[in-house]
Amino acid sequence: MKENFLVRATKLLLDIMFYAGIAVIVTLPVSIRIYGRFNGYFARYYVQLILLFAVSGILAELILYELRRMFRTVLANDCFVEANVKSLDRMGTYSFLIALVTAGRMFLYLTPAVMIVILVFVIAGLFSKVLSRVFDRAVAYKLENDLTI
Repeated sequence: MKENFLVRATKLLLDIMFYAGIAVIVTLPVSIRIYGRFNGYFARYYVQLILLFAVSGILAELILYELRRMFRTVLANDCFVEANVKSLDRMGTYSFLIALVTAGRMFLYLTPAVMIVILVFVIAGLFSKVLSRVFDRAVAYKLENDLTI
């Protein structure tokens, strides 16, 4: 019962984040324009920030898309499949790209938060790449075991 609630809550959270992310990306020009009234940095680098946040947002959406795809295999009770290996590998690549795009922001305005975001996405990228290798081995063992039976 508790596990079922956790699964449903996680699925709902992923769906909300995915669709909210789309809304945020679409409204970036308006949002940055409004926030630029209060923060001169956002007004001064309006175009650059739209590009940086849009590219990062699209990459984050791709990560959420892959997570949602993987979650379907969890719901189907079949996690160790080749598609999840590829999803994890792609998520690692997307994470590294977000870190790289965010590093571009350092040339506009350096804050400790930018450094933390870069570090978080580099770690997430490494974690995803390593986990994809673990899943790859698990898939191989599963296929071997299925052939034995």
